[in-house]
Formats: sequence, C-alpha cells, structure tokens
Amino acid sequence: MSAARRLLIVGGMALALLGMIYGGWYAVFAEHRELDGIGRSLAASFGAAAGQNAAAAQSALEQYRKLKYDYDRHVDVHGHWIGLAMLLIVLGIGLDRVSFGEPVKMLLATALAVGSFLFPLGVLLETLNHGSVPRALAVAGSALVIVSLAGVTLGLLKTETGN
Repeated sequence: MSAARRLLIVGGMALALLGMIYGGWYAVFAEHRELDGIGRSLAASFGAAAGQNAAAAQSALEQYRKLKYDYDRHVDVHGHWIGLAMLLIVLGIGLDRVSFGEPVKMLLATALAVGSFLFPLGVLLETLNHGSVPRALAVAGSALVIVSLAGVTLGLLKTETGN
C-alpha cells in the first residue's frame, strides 16, 4: 500500500474517531445545556413580547441568536469531521486510479487530510472567538479540501482519457 493511500485511509479513520469522540462528548456534556438555554431565551422573548417589553424581547432574541450560533457550529464540527473522514477513506481506496506519480498523490493526500482536520477545527474555534483567525482557519482548511479534490478529479479524468 502506498504512503499516500495509507495516509488517506488511516487519516480518515482517525478523523472519524475524532468526530465520534467529539460528538459523544458534546451530546453527553454540553448539548442539553445549550438546548435548554435556547429554549429559555425563546420563552423569555415571547413572554417579553406578550408583555410589550420590546427591549427585553430584543435582548432575549439576541441571547437566542448567540446560543443557536454556537449550537449549530458544534453540531457541524461533529458531522463535518465524520463526513470528511468517510471521503478520505473512499479516496484512499480508489487512489490507485488517479494517474499521477507518488509525490503528487502524497501532496494531494496530505492536503486533503490537513484540510479535513483544519476546516471543522476552525468552525469549532468560532464558538470561542468570533474573530477573523478561526474563520481564516476554516476557510484555509476548506480551500485545501476543494483544491485537493480538484486535483484528484483531474487525475481521474487523466486516467479516463488516457492522457
């Protein structure tokens, strides 16, 4: 088995394990607290609106927005790590069909593995810091995945056309 193929398959299994561990931890220790806060903030906003207290309703809706933002990112991280892991494993299985030399395959495999880890990590860090660094990390990770997938696609097309 080539090093690039091994990197994709083993890296994919490690990423799937990371996604499952994170998802399990989140479900057991954090999700219920966030969902409870989301429900409380919505109830408070509806109560304030019924009492014609626009400022309190706005404040409660802002709290809901913040909690929902974090909740969505936590769930996305779990799902993206596992989904990207499955992609890495499938690409690892079919990597022999990509008609590039081993150095190019290793470069593509490394970029795919690194990007698949960094993209969800950047999304997770957005829950701690809404600044530009976590967003840049997520964008860089997703760009690595997209460019690498384009490279794999070119390698597969090159095989089909015989060029």
